[in-house]
Amino acid sequence: MSAAEALSRFRADVGAAVTRARRAAGDIGERNAKLRERTRDLARQARERTVAPGAQATSADVKDAATGFRHDRGLPVERVPDAAELTAPRNTGPVETKEAVVTGSTAVAGPSGQLPRVSDDDEDFSQSRILY
Repeated sequence: MSAAEALSRFRADVGAAVTRARRAAGDIGERNAKLRERTRDLARQARERTVAPGAQATSADVKDAATGFRHDRGLPVERVPDAAELTAPRNTGPVETKEAVVTGSTAVAGPSGQLPRVSDDDEDFSQSRILY
């Protein structure tokens, strides 16, 4: 086989591989779009409590696996009500939270084990805010 024939065959093989990859990527993109749409619909139904009474609930094992998967990848996990909450009459009263919401960040001890000193001097913040 000559170099020209080998190069021609290599280009044909690469072209076929690229075509297969593009086709596969397109198929997966379609599947993902359908899945995202279905998930969006289910989440909307859960938020709006439009689930019919007697609807089949997701098992606790599946919920735990899905929550663990999202946590492991750093994805947000939305709290979805359980079946009893979904089929219960909607309460229009104010919602109370059980946990206090804390915003902002707190200082962390530096390499020496000491917290950074707090100062009103905003000229040199690098030692107390970034390095500790």
